[in-house]
Amino acid sequence: MAQKRMGRQTVKLQNPPSVAAGACVVGGKEGEGPLRHWFDYISPDSYFGQKSWEKAESAMLNHCFSLCCDKAKLSPSDIDYLFAGDLLNQCTGSTFAARDLPVPYYGVYGACSTMAECLSLAAMALDGGYGDSACAMTSSHFCSAERQFRLPLEYGGQRPPTSQWTVTGAGAMILTAEGPGPYITHITTGEILDAGVTDANNMGAAMAPAAYKTLKAHFADTGRTPEDYDAIITGDLGYLGHEILTELFQKDGVALGICSTDCGMLIYDRAAQDVHAGGSGCGCSASVLCGHILQRMTRGNWPRVLFAATGALLSPTSLQQGESIPGICHAVVLDLKKE
Repeated sequence: MAQKRMGRQTVKLQNPPSVAAGACVVGGKEGEGPLRHWFDYISPDSYFGQKSWEKAESAMLNHCFSLCCDKAKLSPSDIDYLFAGDLLNQCTGSTFAARDLPVPYYGVYGACSTMAECLSLAAMALDGGYGDSACAMTSSHFCSAERQFRLPLEYGGQRPPTSQWTVTGAGAMILTAEGPGPYITHITTGEILDAGVTDANNMGAAMAPAAYKTLKAHFADTGRTPEDYDAIITGDLGYLGHEILTELFQKDGVALGICSTDCGMLIYDRAAQDVHAGGSGCGCSASVLCGHILQRMTRGNWPRVLFAATGALLSPTSLQQGESIPGICHAVVLDLKKE
C-alpha cells in the first residue's frame, strides 16, 4: 500500500534523510555576484584547466563532488547512489564527471529542475531503506549551454530582455539515512505543463505555469499554506517568471509572502552584471541551494524551506520542428525538524 502518499503528487517521507553536507563550485562571473561569500570555490578560469567547455563542466562537477565528500567526511566508496544530470546531450557533463567514481550512478535529466529531481530520488531511495547515503548533484556551464541550445559565442548574438544567463556552476548534496538535519521531509513531483511558449529566450514564461501547478498541488496535498514556510524558493524562473508566478497566485487570492524568491534572482546583481532576466541553468538552483540556502538554514534563519526547481524541457531539435516548450517543476521540503 502507498502509505506515504499525501494526495495526488506529494509524499511524506517516514524516515526523512538528513543532509550531511552540501558543496558548490562556480565560475568567475558568479563569484562577482551577491552570493560570492556562500560558494565553496570560485574558479578564475572558465575552462577549469581543461581544453573545452564541456570538459570544463565535468571537471567543475567532479571537484564539487569531492568537496562535498570532504565536508561530509565520507569517501566516494561510502556513497551508495549518485543521482546526477546536466543540460548537455546524453548528460555527458555528469557522465564523464562520474566515470572514474566507485559509485552506482543514475543519470537524470530534468533541465533546470534536475537538482530537485535528483534530490527527490535520492531521498526516496534512502527513505525506502535501499541505502545509507546518496548524493544528488548537477551542473551547467554558460559556454557549453550556449553552444548547444543557441548560437556559438563567436557569433555575438543579441540577447533579448527576457533572456536569462546560464550559470557556470555546480552543486552537490549528500544525504544520509541518519543525521542531525536538515531533513528532506516532503516531495511533490511535478506534472508536465505546456503553456504554448515557443520563444527559447523566454524560459521564465515557459516554466512559471508549471511552478504554479506544482506549488498549488503541494499546498493542496499537505494542507499547508505559504505562511508555513520561512522561505519559498523557485529556480530558475528569473525576474519575469517569478513575477508571472506571483500574479498567478494573486489571482487565487494567495500571497506567497516576502520570503518568496528565485535562485535566478539571487545569484547575480541584475543592474551591475547585465544578466537581463536573471540566472538559469541546472547549476543555478544547485549552487544556490547547496550554498546560500543550506547555510541560511543551518544558521537558523530559515528553519523550513520549500525548494521548487523548474525546468524547460526543450531541445534544439524540438524547437527547429516548431514545438512549444513544456515546463516541469519538482518541489522538496527541507526542514530542521524531523516530523
